[in-house]
Amino acid sequence: MKVTTVGIDLAKNVFQLHGVNEFGKPVIKKQLRRDQMVEFFVNLPAYLIGMEACGSAHHWARKLQGLGHTMKLMAPQFVKPYVKSNKNDAADAEAICEAVSRPNMRFVPLKNIEQQAVLALHRVRQSFVKARTAQANQIRGLLGEFGLIIPQGIGYIRTRVHFAFLYNAAGSSQGA
Repeated sequence: MKVTTVGIDLAKNVFQLHGVNEFGKPVIKKQLRRDQMVEFFVNLPAYLIGMEACGSAHHWARKLQGLGHTMKLMAPQFVKPYVKSNKNDAADAEAICEAVSRPNMRFVPLKNIEQQAVLALHRVRQSFVKARTAQANQIRGLLGEFGLIIPQGIGYIRTRVHFAFLYNAAGSSQGA
């Protein structure tokens, strides 16, 4: 029988595939290691392939789309209702295969490498800003324990912390 639709559950090292024919009957139930993915799909006719939009999904979607397959990415919360049994990789792949064939399914647009690079840059910057804010709040809290109150805002930390230490050092040496 001819396979028409494949659902792939991505993981770190072992991927689960579930493929159905035009009647919706399972034809492929297979596990592949990361290094076997391209080798498996390279000589196959064009399939509709669905995956959950996760960490490496855009990479694999671009790779498989380059081999001629039609790729559809879905948000995990839209796939979850299609899981029929206990959650495992095989059940997830089957649910992905079922969800991708639904006519009213909402799909995630496939990102190119440049889009992913910009998003990664923003994510790293956001992480640095969050860490800087946490550090500033910690400094304000510690100085508050010594009676040195610094208003909220990163600018106040920069301008007043040096002054607060100088003031505190001068005040403590005068009292001795």
